[in-house]
Amino acid sequence: MATQQGRKGNIKQVIAAWPFMNTGPKWSAAELIQQVKSLGVAGVELLPVEHWPLLKKNNLVCAATKSHTFIRGMNNTKHHPECLITLEKAINDTSTAGFPNVMTFTGLADTSQEKNGSIVSQEEAIRNCINGYKKIVGLAEQKNVTLILEPLNTKKTEQMKGHPGYTGDHIGHCMDIIKSVGSPALKLLFDAYHIQIMDGDIIRHINEHQEYIGHVQIAGVPGRGEIGYDQEINYKAVMNALLKNNYDGYVGHEWIPTKDAKKGLEEAVNICDV
Repeated sequence: MATQQGRKGNIKQVIAAWPFMNTGPKWSAAELIQQVKSLGVAGVELLPVEHWPLLKKNNLVCAATKSHTFIRGMNNTKHHPECLITLEKAINDTSTAGFPNVMTFTGLADTSQEKNGSIVSQEEAIRNCINGYKKIVGLAEQKNVTLILEPLNTKKTEQMKGHPGYTGDHIGHCMDIIKSVGSPALKLLFDAYHIQIMDGDIIRHINEHQEYIGHVQIAGVPGRGEIGYDQEINYKAVMNALLKNNYDGYVGHEWIPTKDAKKGLEEAVNICDV
């Protein structure tokens, strides 16, 4: 989709569905897509599959497809069957639609209160993830779809702002898995919000891991709100670092609106237009 007149358009921006459909303004899928069109960005991410026909009708992309949850992930072999089934369907749906990425997670270390759950050590979690992803990356390669593994912060306890107990909380943990699997179909979801909280050094990490970054998500720190100039991450500098490293994937606005959502999105899109 063409960018708005006067905008550079070097960064392919998309809007995450859940912060604007489930919280904030609680837009319908049609309303979200209308906002995306008015902003002149490439599309959305994490929009449920049933709404994809409307995306296709408007020549928009879903840059990241939902799959299994961050609770029951690939770090526990007891969850492998359900994760692999969910990933297979997401890969096939994404490939059929011509979209690029499917999200995936390590999971929580302790799912003992869940059905068929247990506690896994960090070492066991990494090993299980490697073995699990090796079972599914071949299909992703065949279907020209990339699995994107997301680090999540374990420091924040507020709902959807942090995920205590998540075993892939540091970027190094996720990179160990990705490098050990060794497939171009498994890459890093570089979530600047989570990475800033856990590891910092955002631009250094972009420079260091640029060949492994398959998708980028952004939000304000602290708070996971708007990405304005009162936040500690300088997103213009982050976008410039991505461009300098020849990043050609998508950047998803996955922040929770705390004020006028439309105005916040306009400001955020302009900040990232470098």
